[in-house]
Amino acid sequence: MIQTLNKTLTFEEFVKWIPEDKRYELHHGVVIEVAQPIGKHENVFAFLSRKINVQIDSLNQPYIIPAKVLVKPDGKDSAYLPDVLVLDKRNLKNEPLYEKESTVFQHESIVLVVEIVSTNWGDDYAVKFEEYENIGIPEFMIVDYLGLGGKRFIGNPKLPTITVCQLENGLYKSILYRGDDVVKLKSFPELKLTANQIFQSAHQ
Repeated sequence: MIQTLNKTLTFEEFVKWIPEDKRYELHHGVVIEVAQPIGKHENVFAFLSRKINVQIDSLNQPYIIPAKVLVKPDGKDSAYLPDVLVLDKRNLKNEPLYEKESTVFQHESIVLVVEIVSTNWGDDYAVKFEEYENIGIPEFMIVDYLGLGGKRFIGNPKLPTITVCQLENGLYKSILYRGDDVVKLKSFPELKLTANQIFQSAHQ
């Protein structure tokens, strides 16, 4: 991620400014250009989106995976663009920013957020962890297929790791999955994928 502008913006200024051809986030007023997903990152995104959509369809759940919706911490000049965002359609009518700004900020609207780690791993493990926790997003999955995260987050030696953060009493409890561990999601309990299956999708 690289800073795009030399000045800070409010959220309102950001959504009016943001161009359609690239991906941007707003971090406490600072506009950050998000690298376009390519190669292995895009493979993981496609794999997870497909598998989750199968679950949504098979169980006839009122969920969608939008292409480009921002998640905004309430009261802050920040807005994040998750790699995979699962929304509950039933609450979108209560989201005042959804129709015009493609933005949600109510935890009732958000089922699951997935971030696929690239070189900006600190944003996923620290910044977004705290922000998503504060919003009250019930489940947050970090897919670190290259093992880039800091040792305090994924251990030593650093290995490809999936971190599932589940909200309990307002705080995230993190569970790490590696190798042939079956990744357990409360939002999609029938999704029986191992960590290795997700990691291997990067190369397919």
